[in-house]
Amino acid sequence: MMKAKYLLTMIVAMAMISIAAQSVMIADELLGTWKYTISNVPPEYESGYMTFEQKDNKMVGYMGQTDKKEMKELTVDQGKVSFATDFEGGLIKYSLTQKGDSLSGSVSTQYGDFPIVAVKEAKK
Repeated sequence: MMKAKYLLTMIVAMAMISIAAQSVMIADELLGTWKYTISNVPPEYESGYMTFEQKDNKMVGYMGQTDKKEMKELTVDQGKVSFATDFEGGLIKYSLTQKGDSLSGSVSTQYGDFPIVAVKEAKK
């Protein structure tokens, strides 16, 4: 009976460590610069870059390359990435799913929802 409890405890502990390691690995895969394209929007908003960085043991993100806007409410959980940015007095909300070196999802604005895709840039 004691061996069974010990074995069960070890299995649970290993499962928890594996889940924690997997979420860190997914977050690490997100780090870097991504080129995005948003469909059905005016040309000036159609494409750009988003960057994800590790800062003080926390994931942070920015939209743009020169005029960077910090991502608000950034969450990364099991391949799902969501955040918001300020835009002309309102919030734009992004909801993305990561599969390897690509992100896809939608951008929600006061004008509606628009599809977005992003591809990770190669490290320089």
